[in-house]
Amino acid sequence: MVEQKVRWGILATGGIAAAFAADLVDLPDAEIVAVASRRRESAEAFGERFGAARAYGDWESLAADPDIDVVYVATPHAAHRAAAGLCLEAGRNVLCEKPFTLNLRETEELVALAREHDRFLMEAMWMYCNPLVRRLKALVDDGAIGEVRTVQADFGLAGPFPPAHRLRDPALGGGALLDLGVYPVSFAQLLLGEPDAVTASALLSPEGVDLQTGAVLSWESGGMAALHCSIVGGTGGTASVTGSRGRIDVPSGFFHPERFVLRRDGSEPEEFAADPADGPRTTLRHEAIEVMRALRAGEKESPLVPLEGSLAVMRTLDAVRERIGVRYPGEAGVGAAAVAG
Repeated sequence: MVEQKVRWGILATGGIAAAFAADLVDLPDAEIVAVASRRRESAEAFGERFGAARAYGDWESLAADPDIDVVYVATPHAAHRAAAGLCLEAGRNVLCEKPFTLNLRETEELVALAREHDRFLMEAMWMYCNPLVRRLKALVDDGAIGEVRTVQADFGLAGPFPPAHRLRDPALGGGALLDLGVYPVSFAQLLLGEPDAVTASALLSPEGVDLQTGAVLSWESGGMAALHCSIVGGTGGTASVTGSRGRIDVPSGFFHPERFVLRRDGSEPEEFAADPADGPRTTLRHEAIEVMRALRAGEKESPLVPLEGSLAVMRTLDAVRERIGVRYPGEAGVGAAAVAG
C-alpha cells in the first residue's frame, strides 16, 4: 500500500458520499474501486459518475471485495453500526460517517470489532482533520489564551423540515443533536476533554426527536461549555473559546472555518486564515488524507480522531439524550450513567 494507490469502497450513494467521492477523485494517491447501494441502479449511476470499476446492489458484496483497502460508510447514522460492522467482520478497514453510531453501546461494539479483527477504524469527524481547526487547537494547547474557561458553539439549520424528512424520523436517528449537535460537542471535547457533568433541555417534535437542544457541559477543572443545535432556526455556526489570558473567536462555520481571531490580553488581535493551498474549506479531503496516511503507517486508528475520543463524545451525546428524553426505536436505554449531572 505504501507505493500504490489506496483503494476505496463507498458504501451508500447519498449527498455526503458524493461529496467525499468528489474529493477522492482529486487525490492522486486515491482510487475508488467499488460502490454499493441497496439499489443497484443507484450504485451503477454513482460508479459511472465517479469512475468506480464495480457497482454492487448489496453491502455484503462490497465488504467481501478483496481489492478494497478501506470502506467509507456514508449511510444514515441509524445504519452505521450494521454497515461498518459488516465491513470490519469481512476484514475491511473503515472510515464511518459521524455521528459514529446512534449510541455508546453501538460504538463500543464497532471498536471491539475493529480490535478483534485488527482493522483500522475512524469516525469521519472532518472538523478534527481541518488544518485551521488543528491550528486553533495547537494554540490553545500551547497556552495562547491561558487555561480554558468557557467554550461556546452553535449549529442550526433554518428548515422547516417536514415530518417525513430524515431529520424528523426517529427510525433514522433524527433530530438536531446527532446530526448537528455532534459538532459543538466534539469541538468542546477537542479542547477540554470529556465533561464531568451534563445538563440539557430541548424542544421535541411530535415524532419524539429534538428540534433544538441546548446543553451545558462542565468539568471539575472549572471549565464550562454552552452548546446549541437546531433544525428549526438557522444559526451563525459561531464558536468562542475563552481562557484566563485571552479568547479565540470563530465568526462562522466553526467546524470548517475560513478564519479565526486570537485575542491575547494586552495585545492586538491576530487573525488566522485558511491556507488556499489546503483546498476549499468545505472539503472532506483532509480526513481522506489522514486515513491514507494512517493506513500506510500501519496504524489502527488516527491520532487526530482517536477511538477513545469518539467513545467519549458518544457518552456525552447519550447523556444529553438521557436528559431530554429522546429514544430511538429498539433502544432500551442510552447508557449515559457514566456521566453525572
